[in-house]
Amino acid sequence: MTTLSAEPGATFSVVKLARQQAIDDLRRTLSIALAGKESGIMTFKLESEDPQRAKRVLQSITENYLQQNIDRKTEEAQRMLAFLARQLPQIRASLNQAENRLNQFRRQNDSVDLSLEAKSVLDTQVQLEAQLNELTFRESEISKLYTRAHPAYRALLEKRATLQQEKARLGKQVQNLPKTQQEVLRLTRDVQVDQQVYMQLLNKQQELNISKAGTVGNIRIIDAAETAIKPIKPQKMLIVILALLSGATITAAIILLRSAFHRGIGDTAALEKCGINVYATVPLSLWQSKRNRSQQLLLTRAGGERLPILAQEQPEDLAVEAFRSLRTSLHFAMTEASNNILMISGASPASGKSFASINLAAVLAQAGQRVLLIDGDMRKGFLHRWLSNDAQRGLSDVLVGQLEPSLSVRTTAIANLDFVPRGQVPPNPSELLMHPRFTDFLCWAGQRYDMVLIDTPPILAVTDAAVIGHHAGTSLMVVRFAANSIKQVETSLRRFEQNGVIVKGVILNGVVQKAVTDVGYYNFAYPSHREEGEAASGT
Repeated sequence: MTTLSAEPGATFSVVKLARQQAIDDLRRTLSIALAGKESGIMTFKLESEDPQRAKRVLQSITENYLQQNIDRKTEEAQRMLAFLARQLPQIRASLNQAENRLNQFRRQNDSVDLSLEAKSVLDTQVQLEAQLNELTFRESEISKLYTRAHPAYRALLEKRATLQQEKARLGKQVQNLPKTQQEVLRLTRDVQVDQQVYMQLLNKQQELNISKAGTVGNIRIIDAAETAIKPIKPQKMLIVILALLSGATITAAIILLRSAFHRGIGDTAALEKCGINVYATVPLSLWQSKRNRSQQLLLTRAGGERLPILAQEQPEDLAVEAFRSLRTSLHFAMTEASNNILMISGASPASGKSFASINLAAVLAQAGQRVLLIDGDMRKGFLHRWLSNDAQRGLSDVLVGQLEPSLSVRTTAIANLDFVPRGQVPPNPSELLMHPRFTDFLCWAGQRYDMVLIDTPPILAVTDAAVIGHHAGTSLMVVRFAANSIKQVETSLRRFEQNGVIVKGVILNGVVQKAVTDVGYYNFAYPSHREEGEAASGT
């Protein structure tokens, strides 16, 4: 901020935005579009309450865009100039030292001069060093374009080898000169070589500066940023028209929305009509409904209290009685199963699969069976909030080989019911479930428990349930009353079938109806819209 226009005495609150927030704010108001296909022309538009600010911002964007285009073209020259800026002082210092050594030697030896032979050798050596330095510069450029096998690169290397041989030959020739002549020749050669290298670097620096100064970008501004004559917002006439259209269509929209919300399954007949077995119909528990909101608060509060288990807290609830009926059905259904592993999955999130898993496990344990409940949802599972309040050291830790199976099992407050939490959230749950350790873990559990019950993620969200289903002798799927549609259920069952998993049937959860069954056993209430919105049998 450089200037501020305001009345004397006015106060302001200045807030410095974070860089990312400033970028996001700009992206919401800035639009960039091509003026035409393959035209190469871009149009920049910026919306702002302050027209002058919008103009300044657009000018700044285009100027920076132009400068970045030029900078990209001169990037190589910039790197070379930076390198030369570091090398020139070093070469200059080396030259000064060489001159000082030569002058000192001449003073100590009464200004010894070189013979004609020595001068000839010196000139040749200096020329060789100059050529070698030039080859070094050329190699740095060629190496960016070719490999050592390329003819151009090989020719350069061969020429360097020839020069090195000639340099070695001259070195042997120098050894035949008198010692004093050899030393004068060496010192003089060092001075002249450093002079040539220094001049070469200076010339290269000047060439790069000229090249950089002459670089022109391939982008130019056709029209400078200008503000619109009239504000583009708000468009009052358009607002009036939209308001009239909205008022005319709002009734139809409400009807359509109601129709959409009532496409969910309304009774078991709809499922049975499609050939889908319904193993249990779990009514909506009034006791559970009243605690639904507090449960959501507990789930979002780290380290909160354990969630109440319906089968433990209200064993006489009609929903619990439905799970007892399911227990009886499973007793006969699993007699022909390949093992004692039961998988509970869901069509979609919020169907109530975890609620069904925990309460079914509880009624099985209450019947005297030794039950192991496994949280197979290693992504978002929260069965631990009902049983142990700690998800660490669980299934994922066993599958990665960091924990023995026996150490992952935890006892619960319910007799005969043990529990394995999800463990740490891994980056690859599906891959872990396909590891042989999962098969070994289930074999180990199946030998020690009467029933192994696995709660899995919803099949329409991830593939974990399809992987787990291959290990389960019996598979059931939870369907939410008035929430899941027949199409969702059929798609879920088809996805299981495509992966080689046969689902025995479904559990219709959260049934709300005002009716009496043929035997007069259930009597469900029909809550108000507000109560219905708050009601849930679990997640």
